Amino acid sequence: MPLLEQVLENNPENVKIVFKNFPLRRHKYATKAAMAALAADGQGKFWAFHDRLFENYKQLSDQKIKDIARDLGFDMEKFEKQMKDPGILAQIRQDMLDGNQAGVRGTPTVFIGGRLLRNWSPKEFQMLIDKELGRTKQSPGK
Repeated sequence: MPLLEQVLENNPENVKIVFKNFPLRRHKYATKAAMAALAADGQGKFWAFHDRLFENYKQLSDQKIKDIARDLGFDMEKFEKQMKDPGILAQIRQDMLDGNQAGVRGTPTVFIGGRLLRNWSPKEFQMLIDKELGRTKQSPGK
């Protein structure tokens, strides 16, 4: 996501991206894609895999997921084994619970300091980041 990359570049000391899974039920391969991305993390390629999934979201299938893994040079045996790890599905379920509690209704959704970002312009991103940084600097003990 180029906008998130830009935000990170502009705020290298102050911004951290925390990714949570929130596979939409209406998308047939969303949960499988989330499982594959977490399995990709086991090979140190979560973001590369994530980005390829989003580039190809309209063409997702079991075969497309495998093709992406092969294209990225995965150890396919290890990847397949990691995809079946029950801990991955448990993590996705927890992420969904967290998302539901936070009011997430779709993807992608961004929060800055617990505040929902509604306008995805670079200016709005930076405004909320600056506002949050100002608030945390004024808080005692920070």
